[in-house]
Amino acid sequence: MNTRSVSLRGRSRVRRTANGPAVEAGARAGFAARGLIYVLVGVLALRIAFSDGGGQQADRGGAIAEIAHKPFGNVLLWLLGAALAGMALWRLSEALFGQAGPDGDKASKRAMAAGRFVFYGFVSFSVLSYAAGDKSSGSGSSDKRSSDVTAEVLHWPAGQWIVGLAGAGVLGAGLWIAARALMRKYHKHLKMTEMSRRVRRTVDFFGVVGGASRGIVFATAGGFAIAAAAQRKPGKAKGMDDTLRSFTETPAGPWLLALIALGLAAFGVFSWASARWRKV
Repeated sequence: MNTRSVSLRGRSRVRRTANGPAVEAGARAGFAARGLIYVLVGVLALRIAFSDGGGQQADRGGAIAEIAHKPFGNVLLWLLGAALAGMALWRLSEALFGQAGPDGDKASKRAMAAGRFVFYGFVSFSVLSYAAGDKSSGSGSSDKRSSDVTAEVLHWPAGQWIVGLAGAGVLGAGLWIAARALMRKYHKHLKMTEMSRRVRRTVDFFGVVGGASRGIVFATAGGFAIAAAAQRKPGKAKGMDDTLRSFTETPAGPWLLALIALGLAAFGVFSWASARWRKV
């Protein structure tokens, strides 16, 4: 047995120890929580497509507020925040010990896992803070935050370039997300052999439609950030809510937003499938 084989086995053993039952349960709960948020964002966007939405926001803040107004909403928010914390813990484990799969130890994958740990940690903190009574946390307008941050950065030295490059990064990430969904790259992360043919087809439908729709939203938001940088107008930068509303201004009108809304809800359903079949 060569040294490389021993090293790989050793890392695999460490990874399995790190990703114990608690971390795995946290990851699956996190996917379920992400699914709930995307389904609710899709529902809110669908309402906006054919009405004014009653002042609701089609973004994570709107989803949190929607949950809060339901019976036992505060309890649900505590559970949601805890589930997202579980997702963050799993991503931290991936960053420290590598992901499942033969190329899980790549530096790029660990770096992406670290970024996702920070993101889900922030979202979890926001939701838990909202549940604890800080109503300014978690439910704030993503549009206002985007505009405020853009305005601040534009006043920095080379701020115009920073905003433009950030927008290009978001646009590129959106195209990458959509392309990977269309190519079904998620297959390698799921236990496909445990699914029946009908289940595989169903998961593929929600994975492709949901991932492509999510990618389109990201790419569009990135395009608005680039426009904000080019014109030095912070108001051109849009959060998820205004990005989604912008689809109604196309020739397709509210129907395009309705399609995107259904796509985001589809991604939520795909997240629930990931909670069941994701390799952790």
